[in-house]
Amino acid sequence: MAHNSDGELEEQSNEGYQEAAFEAFMCPLTRQVMQDPVTIETGQTFEREAILKWFKECRDNGRRATCPLTQTELRSTAITPSIALRNVIDEWRARNEEKDLEKACNALGMHPESGEEDETLRALVYISQICQRSGAKKNLVREQGIIPMIADMLKSSSRRVRLKSLQVLRAVVEDNDQNKEELGKGDTVRTIIKFLSNEHIQERELAVSLLYELSEYEPVCERIGAVYGAILLLVGMGSSKSENTIAVEKAEMTLRNLERYDTNIKQMAENGRLQPLLTKLLQGEPEVQVTMAEYLGELALAHDVKVVVAEQVGELLVSIIKTGGLPAREATLKALREMSSNETSAKILLQAGILPPLVKDLFSVGASSHFPMRLKEVSATILANLVASGASFRSIPLDDAGQTLLSEDVVHSLLHLISNTGPAVECKLLNVLVGLTSSDATAPDVVSAIRSSGATISLIQFLEAAHREIRVESLKLLRNVSPYMGAELADAVGGHLSSLLRVVSDSGGGGVTEEQAAAVGLLGDLPESDTKLTRQLFELGAFRMVSSKLAEVRRGAIRGNRYVAPLTEGMVKVMYRLACAVATEEEYVELAREVGLAPLLVELLQVNGQQDTVQLYAALALEKLSLETKNLTVMPDPPPKAAGGSFLWCPCLGGGGAAATKAGSVEGVCRVHGGYCSLRESFCIVDGKGKTVERLVACLDHLNPEVVEAALAAVSTLVGDGEEEGVVVLGEAEGLRPVVEILVENRTEALRRRAVWLVERILRVEDIAAEVAADQTVASALVEAYRNGDPRTRHTAERALRHLDRIPNFSSAFHNQGQPRRPS
Repeated sequence: MAHNSDGELEEQSNEGYQEAAFEAFMCPLTRQVMQDPVTIETGQTFEREAILKWFKECRDNGRRATCPLTQTELRSTAITPSIALRNVIDEWRARNEEKDLEKACNALGMHPESGEEDETLRALVYISQICQRSGAKKNLVREQGIIPMIADMLKSSSRRVRLKSLQVLRAVVEDNDQNKEELGKGDTVRTIIKFLSNEHIQERELAVSLLYELSEYEPVCERIGAVYGAILLLVGMGSSKSENTIAVEKAEMTLRNLERYDTNIKQMAENGRLQPLLTKLLQGEPEVQVTMAEYLGELALAHDVKVVVAEQVGELLVSIIKTGGLPAREATLKALREMSSNETSAKILLQAGILPPLVKDLFSVGASSHFPMRLKEVSATILANLVASGASFRSIPLDDAGQTLLSEDVVHSLLHLISNTGPAVECKLLNVLVGLTSSDATAPDVVSAIRSSGATISLIQFLEAAHREIRVESLKLLRNVSPYMGAELADAVGGHLSSLLRVVSDSGGGGVTEEQAAAVGLLGDLPESDTKLTRQLFELGAFRMVSSKLAEVRRGAIRGNRYVAPLTEGMVKVMYRLACAVATEEEYVELAREVGLAPLLVELLQVNGQQDTVQLYAALALEKLSLETKNLTVMPDPPPKAAGGSFLWCPCLGGGGAAATKAGSVEGVCRVHGGYCSLRESFCIVDGKGKTVERLVACLDHLNPEVVEAALAAVSTLVGDGEEEGVVVLGEAEGLRPVVEILVENRTEALRRRAVWLVERILRVEDIAAEVAADQTVASALVEAYRNGDPRTRHTAERALRHLDRIPNFSSAFHNQGQPRRPS
């Protein structure tokens, strides 16, 4: 036994391990023990192949055949089998092999760790050699009980012993089913499989080759698949880019053998090798197809895999739910439920014609339908998944009459089912309606059907359902239809406000739930013009509770999750309702002051990390509040004069120096509104403490034009009555340039209208107008607005162009018409 430079085993002759042979057993030509001894006319005995080769060489060299030992020329090259000698040799060999096997057994019984490693390796090499001689020797190895002993060597701490044991076992079991059966007993198969995860490359390669040999024998093949993790390791090796090519091929061949058993196919599918399952599903007998469909329904498929599955077996599965028996349909529906949860695969199933049979089974009623409620739940889930794919259901007919999922009768049937089935089906069907109302293209059809069926009250009553999922889906549905039936919805929801507010105020667990976000979202979506609803919310303490929760979100007191953002959006919309109401009643003003509404809104204007809707409604609300500032400002007594006769400057509300002196403001008096103002009490955005104007100006650079328009509207309240100081405040906040850029960019008509209006107010201030007029792009943008804007924008642009002297002022000429001309 020797080792090469890499530490790998090299087999050498094992004759030193055996007893010496008699000289008569040795072929004079080969010096090896003869297998088939024959005698020539001189009486000498040789190995048959060796003497025939000698005779051929004599002929090839053009000389007569001779005896290799005596060199005597032969009259004949006839050979005679030496049967007696062969029998003696066979008996010697058999006796010798029995002794050698006994010695090998003794060597294998030793522990390599005890220093007898070379002896163990020599025994393993010898066993390998005799197994390669004939199948009978393999049987002898089994009969001598050596196979379990070699298998035990797989647990040796010596890598050399483990490697040689794997090699020998493969030689022992090759083409011998009885030896495979013997090796497959106990936990040996599990031990071999463990080698597949070994870091040593050669151990992995030898192990997978041995497993392939074992998998050729069906009973052991079944046991391989039953070992936990075996198929996963084989799948990983078979798809590896780093393994030896032969190892990858052996793993693949082993897996193909394992495919004989359905349970193995299921495991393969669970571990990403799905094609065997799909092949059996497509080609198997009906019973096999049902089994494969059941397996498919139990798998959690990756999204890209769902697409592949839908493409290959989608049409077959749809045909099964059309014509198959109940067990087959049940298995198929569960598979379709998994596949339909991906947008692309759902559309493939729609093309395969899944919708008509699905809806038919869903709407079937009575004992004659033979379609149990548990399957209606699965069908409803599939339908919800299909709707969520965004496909055009207006073009998919459900029957010969041309009805679609958006037809009034079909929506009526859905609404009827929602009210007459169990919670699980109700929840999924509500989800179907949520999907259909999530698109502007399909929502009006559903809303029309809801109205015509009189189902509004029924849907709202689900807000009180015992199951949270039903409440959540009903909230989503009501939010989707609120833009189309806001007034009637607000009126109907009124009786359930307490329940909605309880959901919103719940702080269980410290996080935000989907139901909370949906509930406050519904409240925020209801029309703010509904004064009755505003009064109800006021009396129920909704505004205080929501403002408190908003403050908690800002402080980070509420644990963040994916529902915090929609919760915040809904709460800002609710507080926008309060901002709209301050102009109507004093008690709303007092409440806004109490909860610190204006400062809270200013905090929400932060540009970084805040969602668009929050900034949009914060700016809209600030506009509403700022418009009320002039009504809430407390006007001061005439300001006292300083010793020099000039008015005292107000240092607390921004600005100063010449601007303050020009305004003639006194201490504590707002330079824009001329009275005592603050952000909290009178909602004055000039209040420098909150940096409100600066934050609104920052929003003018927002990518969302709606946010820009809202911020522009809010800062416009500073110059609503032509106050020059408002323009000065805007300039100090570096807001003039962004306003001009909005005008020049002309992103939307609404933005242009507001920008033109504000630029016209800015140009009324002479000191600032000169600087703005120096920018030629301003005049060009105003000319464009004058040419292409709506009538109101054109009129405002005309006034602005007069400030720039781009349009002459003809008012004096018109004033003098009809008067006598002065003589020349």
